[in-house]
Amino acid sequence: MASQLPQIVLIGRPNVGKSTLFNRLIRSNRAITHDRPGVTRDRMEGVVRRKSGPAFGIVDTGGITLDGTSAITEGPAGIRGFEQEILQQAEAAMQEAVAVAFVVDGRDGLLPMDEFLASRVRRMNKPTILVVNKVDGLEKEDAMTAEFHGLGFPLMAVSAEHGANIRLLEETLADLIPADWEHEPEQEAALRLAMLGRPNAGKSSLVNAISGQQRMIVSDIAGTTRDSVDVSFELEGERYVFVDTAGIRRRTKITDSVEKFSVNSSIKSSTKADVTLLVIDATAGASQQDKRLMDMLDERKTPFIVIVNKSDLVPRDSLKQLQKNLEEMLAFCPHVPVLLTSALTASGIARILPLARRIHEECAVRIGTGQLNRAMEEVITRHQPPVVKRVRAKFYYLTQAEVNPPTFVFFVSDADRIPETYARYLERALRKIFGITHAPMRVRFRSTHKKREK
Repeated sequence: MASQLPQIVLIGRPNVGKSTLFNRLIRSNRAITHDRPGVTRDRMEGVVRRKSGPAFGIVDTGGITLDGTSAITEGPAGIRGFEQEILQQAEAAMQEAVAVAFVVDGRDGLLPMDEFLASRVRRMNKPTILVVNKVDGLEKEDAMTAEFHGLGFPLMAVSAEHGANIRLLEETLADLIPADWEHEPEQEAALRLAMLGRPNAGKSSLVNAISGQQRMIVSDIAGTTRDSVDVSFELEGERYVFVDTAGIRRRTKITDSVEKFSVNSSIKSSTKADVTLLVIDATAGASQQDKRLMDMLDERKTPFIVIVNKSDLVPRDSLKQLQKNLEEMLAFCPHVPVLLTSALTASGIARILPLARRIHEECAVRIGTGQLNRAMEEVITRHQPPVVKRVRAKFYYLTQAEVNPPTFVFFVSDADRIPETYARYLERALRKIFGITHAPMRVRFRSTHKKREK
């Protein structure tokens, strides 16, 4: 996990290519990149894995806009209104980092804003390398880097877009890590939790409240979070990673290309997490979009919890009606828990992580074939399958085929004679007997006309 490694932070004004460079270094398209300035707002952590030595962490940050007095000045449209929060996030990242990669744009040349930011970086007193990006071709290197030498930092020219000098930069960054840095031994994998939901539901506020860190920029403006941002932390000896994602609106309402990237990234993050937290704004109620997200998660058998945020702002009667609406929406996946919370007052927050960990453990449950068959013989005897087309299906035996999620296969005389109502009865029985309360589950029926020899 990136936070357990020595970290190097990417710093620069907007649109110098920090996110493209970040993606190159981690060999993955994690950060959203776009020609439009100001797409990145929150800081994002990744890991640079090297063949020639230990891995190290890399942190992408939003573009910083400073004037000659080192005060915040107005940035491009993409970050307007967030300039102060972006600076705070970047400076917090610099404080935690062992070194700084100060990124500038070789095509634009040295701009006053670069010089103002250089003064700020110097005051951090961290090992720093100046990365002159967008230098396409070695023949242009001298001309495009000449004026940057005046900033007084060791310098390297790269092209993040075309991959030029990236591996050399990787080794140069590794050399900035103090020799006495103690690499921590491998630890048990952290529990990954994806935050999913509509814009302005309070996902970032919940991440900050649960982790106890002001890691995400929070605003009343919907759509503040764009990238899927990893927030790593430890609580009571357990390790967690929150993946905060962009808000998901109906596709017909999405016209902005950056938002399209964000939404795709959000949905993808839910498939890579151990448990997904679907956040609903209690003041806005549950919408058809929330229902579509529930159906998508249920169809994919994704472990998830419905988190009703801002519940402190809703009258009790309205809250009861909302809970009733959610129960109806979850009728086909009643195992999914619903928690009432408030990021503002911390109400209900303490229940989220223990419940997520329990669901993750349930997903890994494995039950022996003998134990399964003994238990289910009694269940089927108590309530036999119904007669369908004058014939009652015969059950031969049961086995568990997979975990994550637990998948059970019943071998029967004719699977077509098992109605949905009876399948749900068997699933409820499995859950009750083996304590699989909130994890998703698959129950399948396979036709076999011959009983297996015992």
